[in-house]
Amino acid sequence: MAEEGVKATYVTPPYLTITSPTHFTLLTGRYIENHGVIHNMWFNTTTQERKQYYMAQFVDDYWDNGSLPIWITAQRQGLKTGSLHFPGTAATYQKERVQVSMVEPPFYNYSNETDWRQNVDKVMGAWFKAQDLDFVSLYFGEPDATGHKYGPDSPERRNAVQMVDRTVGFIREAAKRYDLADHLNIIITADHGMATVLKGPGVKQIILSKIPGFSFKDIKFILVDYGPTALLLPKEGMLEKVYNTLKGAHPNLHVYKKEDMPARLHYSNHPRILPIILYADSGYLINGLLPVQNNKGEHGFDNQALEMKPFFRAVGPDFQKNLLVGPFETVNVYPLMCHLLGIKPEINDGSLDITRHLLVTSGNLCNPKESYDMSLVIGLATVGVLVAVFVTVSTCHIYRRHKAKPRSKQ
Repeated sequence: MAEEGVKATYVTPPYLTITSPTHFTLLTGRYIENHGVIHNMWFNTTTQERKQYYMAQFVDDYWDNGSLPIWITAQRQGLKTGSLHFPGTAATYQKERVQVSMVEPPFYNYSNETDWRQNVDKVMGAWFKAQDLDFVSLYFGEPDATGHKYGPDSPERRNAVQMVDRTVGFIREAAKRYDLADHLNIIITADHGMATVLKGPGVKQIILSKIPGFSFKDIKFILVDYGPTALLLPKEGMLEKVYNTLKGAHPNLHVYKKEDMPARLHYSNHPRILPIILYADSGYLINGLLPVQNNKGEHGFDNQALEMKPFFRAVGPDFQKNLLVGPFETVNVYPLMCHLLGIKPEINDGSLDITRHLLVTSGNLCNPKESYDMSLVIGLATVGVLVAVFVTVSTCHIYRRHKAKPRSKQ
């Protein structure tokens, strides 16, 4: 694909480098502090209620927080969209949903390659070909699950990457089988990478309960034991005590008041972000009472860490061939998608100027009112692929089709 299209050295995801927030950045072009999906978990600090990743997918007001995903924007400008298993698919946005969808079932087996291929055939045949959709998002959850369980450098993860590679090949083969290949642009990128968790007698673990002076009695609400990050809401009058106790308590633990978070992370300016933010250096985890996290691979680290950098590939009639480009941020994927779709983007933090040189013709954004004579088909799929020295855990594919006949205006 790189020889036939565009390859970036790597791309930089937004911080916090976990699944739901980074996927929503791909769909909106907004940093996490601006789109508001700040974590995989939904939580309520008053009731202490929490919903893990899967159940959080169904909390509408968590996702519908002012930023519209590209599905809704495209639909409002006359296009038809679909989504299969992609984070955010289940939610309603300003009383609208993606028109055609398949929500990931509970306890889904991410490693079922046969099911992956059936989903690809559904998207290519039933959705693009039969229902004439313009944009589809499709998500596969490997090699994330395998990387967590066995580590990014394990033989098991390598096998998962090979399975993903076969599926990418199947996607391209299916496009040919359904007579779409000559008209498709395919973009492949990912939401984050993965790092090896450091363990053993020589590793000083981060355990909050072991830090002198720290007490959970001073905390009203905490999200912890979730990889290398933690969010804390101290009880009234306890913020300075908690902050000063944790600051400098471990050489691999970074402690910030939200307003003091490094501006480059774009993870402070949202009311859902709690007053104290903790994150660990690459390879370290943050534990609460005891070290209960057993993963051998993890993400959620600083997005400057090379292990968190995903890859980027693009191929198709609108992309240049055999072009190697430098790194860029994934917030810039959204305006590129909007440009290919011929739609006016929502307010976003990216810029088409960052990716314009990837295109054969780097003209201005298409006017959607004039684009019916070259209707578009775009799909977005997510899988994981090993690139260079890191593992990515979800991938985007964008497809565009120029139709022989103009789309009827309805």
